[in-house]
Formats: sequence, C-alpha cells, structure tokens
Amino acid sequence: MKILFLSAYSYPEHAASSYLGANRNQSLIENGFDLVNYTPTPCRGVTPEIRKEYKKRKLDFYHNGHSVVHRFSMFAEGKNPILRALRYTLVCIKHFNRGVFAKDARSCDLMFISSTPPIQGAMAALVKKCRRDHIPFIYNLQDIFPDSLVGTGLAKKDGLLWKIGRVIENFTYRNADKIIVISQDFKRNIMAKGVPEEKIEVIYNWVDEQAVVHIPRNENKLFEKYNLDPNRFYITYCGNIGLTQNMDLLLDVAKELSSEENIHFVLVGEGADKARVVKRVENENINNISFLPFQPYEDISHVFSLGNAGLIISKPGVGENSVPSKTWSIMSAECPVIANFDENEIKSILNDNNCGIFTKAGDKEAFKNAILELYHNQEKAVQLGKNGRQFIMENLTREIGTSKYVKVVKEVIEKNQSHCQ
Repeated sequence: MKILFLSAYSYPEHAASSYLGANRNQSLIENGFDLVNYTPTPCRGVTPEIRKEYKKRKLDFYHNGHSVVHRFSMFAEGKNPILRALRYTLVCIKHFNRGVFAKDARSCDLMFISSTPPIQGAMAALVKKCRRDHIPFIYNLQDIFPDSLVGTGLAKKDGLLWKIGRVIENFTYRNADKIIVISQDFKRNIMAKGVPEEKIEVIYNWVDEQAVVHIPRNENKLFEKYNLDPNRFYITYCGNIGLTQNMDLLLDVAKELSSEENIHFVLVGEGADKARVVKRVENENINNISFLPFQPYEDISHVFSLGNAGLIISKPGVGENSVPSKTWSIMSAECPVIANFDENEIKSILNDNNCGIFTKAGDKEAFKNAILELYHNQEKAVQLGKNGRQFIMENLTREIGTSKYVKVVKEVIEKNQSHCQ
C-alpha cells in the first residue's frame, strides 16, 4: 500500500517538529507502507549551498526505495507576507496538478496532508473530488486556522480574512476522511464547528525519548561552544521566535530580573520576530539574554538540557487549543517546564503530574515569580524535571505515538477498500 504526501516543507528543511514526520514515516515504512512525496525545492532553515544542491535533485529515494521524493522548483520563502502567500498558492497549484495527474501519485491508496499552510487541506479536498478513485485523505491538524490568525492579531473575528478562513476550514473538514488532532482542546474546537466526533482522532505529538535525554552540565558541549558559565541558573526558550510567542513579556521579565546576577536567559531558534527581539535587547542593554541559532537535531539533548527550566510562552488568546511540542522535549530532558500560556490541557498536565509551574498567559508577575521560585529552590526544580521524564516514558514515547498513526492509516485504507468492493 502506498501513501501520498503533498508537503509544503520536507527534508532537509529544518523545524522544531521535523522529527515527528521522520518518526511517523519510519514507522509507516516498517509496517509495510511505501511513501510518495511531492515537495518544492527546500528553503526553510537551509543554507544557499544546500538549496542549490537540491535544485538539481528532482527525484530522491530513501529507506531502500520505500520512500520516493519528487521535487519541483519554487522560489525561496521570504519574510514578505504577500510573497509568502503567493508561494503557498503556487505550491498548492503544483500539488493539485501532481496529486491528480502524476503517475506515481495516482497509484497511491491514501493522501496524508499537513495543516501547514492551511490551504493544503482544501487543495487535498479538490484532489479527492477530481480523481476517479476519490482517494481518501487524512488531515493532520497541528494548528487551527483561522483561529490562530485572530490570536496573532493578523485577522479579526468575523472579518473578511477570518470568513475566508472559515470557508477553507469547513471545506477541508467536510471532505477529510479522518482528522488527526494533537489535543483534546483541538477536538472540542472542531466538534463545536460541526465535525462529527467519529471523524476525529486525538494523537498527541510525542518525543523520541531515546533522542532527547538529560545531558549533565559537565558533559554538555554547548556550554563551551557558546561560552556559557555552567554555574549560572539558566532559563531556556527553544523554538520559533515569532509573533505569537509574546517575546516582549519574556524580555520584560528578563529585564526585571537583571539584578539577579546568576539568572540568565538563553533563546535558541529563529523566526519572523527574532530581528526585532535582538534589536530591543541591544537597544535596552538587556545583558542577561543570549541568542543561539537552531542546533542540529543530533544535538537536541544538549539543547533541551541547557536550562534549569524550559519555557513555553504565548500571547493571551493564541494558545487556547494548543500544546507546543517543545513541552515534551523539555520534559524528556528532565527539565521542569515554566508555562506562561492560555489555560488548557497543559495546565492540568503540569499540575497533575508535578512537572512544572503554570502561569496564565500575559501574567508577568506570576511568570517572574515562577522563575524565582525554582531559582531559590533548585532541588524542587530537579524533582519536577524527573517527574516530567517519567510522564513522557509512561504516555508520550515515540512508539506510543507512531503506532497510533499507523493504526489510523490502516483503518482509513481498509474502510475505503471495503466501500469500493
């Protein structure tokens, strides 16, 4: 059996959650599936040299030929929102063409579609409608659009962009054969929009518990590489430095804690807001913050073991339905979580399992006090970290997560085949 992926991003492009797709695909192949992927020339998180190399690689085979990647030319993604939207649209047009007409795509039994960018789902629905076999598709919902636009201030509820987004969202949900969501909050959200419960499967993003482990500070190579004093108390943020993460609140707290000489903040990652954040740090001389670039995946344990506590943070109203995947990586590295987030499942997970401190999104004083609490009680911080690792091992390992994806894929294909007989 063959699965068709129409991916906006693919290896060697880099994102914090890239490992999820790699783990899932590996498990699918181990369970007898062949994978076919159509994707544009890589641009996100790759050097110009790598992009140039992959422009020449129109066809690649991985996993002893069980994974085939077809690449097509596309201009690089930039920061201009109009050009990004144009790129998304052109990618979707090419995906539609490949999904309907390409020989390799037509031999597939199922489409697996990611929700990034959000128009991918609508494109897949059109592919399904235009193919004679009405190929079934699974929609992997990692972010809820257009709700996320409202949270970032890019759209107003009931505004034109929001209404267009709702049309796209409804069309996608109506035509998907199964929708995989990453939390119970996501499930409640789309059920309230009319999606029947039997169409929804909740599969939490997992962490590769063998790839993300605790690295003792005296063995962590990043301290020497970036000249970090191992005797300090580090608060780390790892991931996208974008418009939704409330970086200004983090900077405000860091500035107020600058009198605590041993507390230092490390921000690891890139994003649309990074240049502005760096400039503010420089202009206001906030000297207890260091910036590190994204690190290679093989160093992920070193990254998440840098801190005495790891942060998840968002602007109020942005994280109502989401649990950032980095949460599990922080916990897997035996690092306590400090959350400044909307009240959702993450609050109960941290509180019920005693593996972090939850504060409400936008509450600066509570956020600052959580940092000080762990700084002044570092034995507690260590124990919270150990509790987090235990939660991961019992609930969110790679095997637990990927086996659920395999199960859903098999069920959708079998159901479709039974209807065709």
